[in-house]
Amino acid sequence: MKILLIEDDTLLSQALAELLSANHYNIDLAHNGKTGLDLAIAVEYDLILLDWLIPQLDGISLCRQLRSQGYQTPILLLSAKNCNADIVAGLDAGADDYVIKPYDPDALLARIRSLLRRKGAIASSILTWANLCLDQISGKVTYDDQVISLTVTEYNLLELFLQNPNRIFSRQVILDRLWGFDDAPVEHAVTTHIKDLRKKLKAGGLKEDILETVYGIGYRLKPAPDRCVATPSANLDAPHQKPPHTADLTAVNRVLERFRDSFSQQVAVLEEAKTAVLALSLSPELQQQAKHEAHKLAGSMGAFGYPEGSQLARSIENLLLQEQPLSHDEITQFSQLVKALQQELTKPPVPLTSQPVALHQTYLVLVIDDDTMLTERLLAQADAWGMRLKIAPDLATARAGLALTNPDAVLLDLSFPGTEEDGLMLLREVSERSPVLPIVVFTGRDSLADRLAVSRLGARQYLHKPATTEQIFGAIARVLPQHQTTDAKVLIVDDDPVILTGLAALLTPWGIEVTSLSEPQQFWKVLMATSPDLVVLDLEMPIVNGLELCQVVRQDAHWGDLPILVVTAHTDAASLQQAFAAGADDFITKPVLGPELVTRVISRIERVRSRLQGGRASQR
Repeated sequence: MKILLIEDDTLLSQALAELLSANHYNIDLAHNGKTGLDLAIAVEYDLILLDWLIPQLDGISLCRQLRSQGYQTPILLLSAKNCNADIVAGLDAGADDYVIKPYDPDALLARIRSLLRRKGAIASSILTWANLCLDQISGKVTYDDQVISLTVTEYNLLELFLQNPNRIFSRQVILDRLWGFDDAPVEHAVTTHIKDLRKKLKAGGLKEDILETVYGIGYRLKPAPDRCVATPSANLDAPHQKPPHTADLTAVNRVLERFRDSFSQQVAVLEEAKTAVLALSLSPELQQQAKHEAHKLAGSMGAFGYPEGSQLARSIENLLLQEQPLSHDEITQFSQLVKALQQELTKPPVPLTSQPVALHQTYLVLVIDDDTMLTERLLAQADAWGMRLKIAPDLATARAGLALTNPDAVLLDLSFPGTEEDGLMLLREVSERSPVLPIVVFTGRDSLADRLAVSRLGARQYLHKPATTEQIFGAIARVLPQHQTTDAKVLIVDDDPVILTGLAALLTPWGIEVTSLSEPQQFWKVLMATSPDLVVLDLEMPIVNGLELCQVVRQDAHWGDLPILVVTAHTDAASLQQAFAAGADDFITKPVLGPELVTRVISRIERVRSRLQGGRASQR
């Protein structure tokens, strides 16, 4: 169960997060109302715990905003306000329950369980394997109704395998899933915990070992004796089953915590350069070092929740690229940019919510249509199709929604009476910003001109009104991304350890084995040793750059067809033409966005594998 806790009192929020984590709830934490609102809209939660008095947007206003958008997740309001008028105000704003501080922990947990039962989330909280049962609400593990006592780590291991019955987990992936970067043990410790879990399950009555060792790769759950895989007991298909996450941060956010000091050290170099610039004593060595750090910050900060920081660092880099001394105005600009970058690091990062798709997933679909009867009909049947709908009755609401979250697909009407805009304008905007986002146009307009315009703007389907809900969901289902976890190997080459670790954190939850290389001069040796399915190259590196490595690969008879994806901060036509001329298959712009990276990497690998399979089939 995933809970969003919105509380600005640091001590109270930490204590509450520990209480909830100890009871096997996964927690995302927001310290102000604005961040909480963004998270609630962007991420699917089972429950929201909301303090009344929080900065930027108070709990009552936040609650009203969510409910006005049709948000259905239960909200439990926490407050020291205890008069009847306050309780009435909270419930009228849309809260499902109201708990007065200070609260009794057991009573609070009981309220949470009650709301989850009311929502129906508890029905999907039982994971089973034959007669072994793991109850995610109570945190109990039983076999033939007899409780098996497990440590927190053993419980989390078992839950991980039961939630992903077809997935092989390497030791490193298990470390990433169940431990933070700072407190992760060595890989050998995973073997020890697996061994301990097996012993306790056997002592609890299981005759058969439920975990299979896949030698040289990792571990996976064996099929149950009746050949049924572990599923939530109430629904064998469970399209809404979510992947397991650590209790507090996503993998990428944990990388940010690990490298936050690194950002500060890089900015300190820029501060030193600023002092030298103001004193008109900037040495070539310091300028080169500052330029290098600014370039790395421009590429990495946006990927870790500081998009404005990336833009500031890019402007600083452009000033340092000049060969002639800075003018008086440029010196002032440089000083202001460095100061702004320092201030940016004092802010909390923009929440990073990109997560791997579960084996049985719910797709998020943005429906942009002002027909209330139609959207209500679609909402009523969405669950059965494995979809979760967000409704935007007009183009302004649609733009706001697209700015906050990344849907898996869009259903778009072209006509909005009473406005000068039509859906084609938004389609053009979305296709330019997110060309891989699948869009189904659903409209009463049926002219050839409209069909041509829609086709040229990259929509995947054109559906003419009226249509049945089955036809509508069928059209959406045909364009949805069918991502699957893969056992592929990817080699990432970048001289920035922050970027390396961050990209690895984005890809490993998908079952991809990542090899990170910070010394490009070792590229060929590592390439031969790892035999990757795809290579990700940073174009700008010292000693040996990505273009040179790309050319080396393309010149080799054996590796010449290896897919190469380049990462670059420069998207001008000349730079991209140079990259493609050197042999790159695709490119990603810095700062790297998680969904784009995952989509491009997996799509490229699957495309190559499909081609190889097709070639082998034609030879039979």
